[in-house]
Amino acid sequence: MPPQRPDPRRWAAAAALPWAAWALLRGTGAERGFPLVPALSFTPYAAATAVLPLAAALRTRSRSGALLAAAAGTSLGAAVTARRHRPAGPVPPGGTHLRIASVSLRLGLVPAEPVVELVRSHDVDVLAVQELTPDAERHLQEAGLLRLLPHAHVVPARPGSVVSGSGAVWSRTPVTGRGAVPGCFEQPTVRLRVDGGADVEVTAVHTTPPATSPASVRNWTADLAALPGPAPDVLRVLAGDFNATYDHAALRAVLRRGYVDAAQATGRGLTWTWRPLRLRFPRLVLDHVLVDPRLGVRDCAFLPVRGSDHRALVVDLAVPAR
Repeated sequence: MPPQRPDPRRWAAAAALPWAAWALLRGTGAERGFPLVPALSFTPYAAATAVLPLAAALRTRSRSGALLAAAAGTSLGAAVTARRHRPAGPVPPGGTHLRIASVSLRLGLVPAEPVVELVRSHDVDVLAVQELTPDAERHLQEAGLLRLLPHAHVVPARPGSVVSGSGAVWSRTPVTGRGAVPGCFEQPTVRLRVDGGADVEVTAVHTTPPATSPASVRNWTADLAALPGPAPDVLRVLAGDFNATYDHAALRAVLRRGYVDAAQATGRGLTWTWRPLRLRFPRLVLDHVLVDPRLGVRDCAFLPVRGSDHRALVVDLAVPAR
């Protein structure tokens, strides 16, 4: 008697299990540790490829496989498309404009000239910088950054940290207070007295990449948890490289504190901000500008910066009257 061949319908159902598990993790926010946390960054790619197990199930006439694959694909697709646009509140009347840009200098290797040109050509009021080094700071000053944004708060990398662990905020508006948010990298905070508007606090965010080990995931989780929430006495803005996508429960927890994501508020929540410098893919949404809901988001632009693996975010805010 010849051996029985495996039923292809059972194989089709089994092929859908990875997508179903992915959808369950994304839907419940249950991803924990390494490598699940970095893997969740690729949820849009999982959603796009969910047609593969569905096609296999339909080809083999596996009803269970088709149902499982369809449910997983629908769940993943809904999670991805839902983040595209979440309307913010109305733009406050009166007040004034404030334009904030976030730029990652890629270990301090990004040339100063394109950064200064971005500030000049887009009339940037506040520049939040990540991955700054002493050489990069000097080159920015030599290129004329202080003539455009004369008020600065630079926090050098602490002893024992990587030299590019420094962060900075430069401002056209006078700085009335300086501080820092704790984290593995330096995250400077400035308080600004905006002419005709309420005080605004800007933090240059740079969390640990959760991509290499269980320890990196623990540090990343702690960095995100340490970010301050909105406060009644100041309008807070968190701008920079969060190393997190909307598919991470840890970032969604920050948003649930009451922040508005500027990209989502302008219908651009799916626009990528990072990709490897010499590759076209993957493309991930790792950079964000989160704002107090009392601030109006007028526009959010994503601009390439020569030499950086991150796009710059330039956000135009409406600051309510004092």
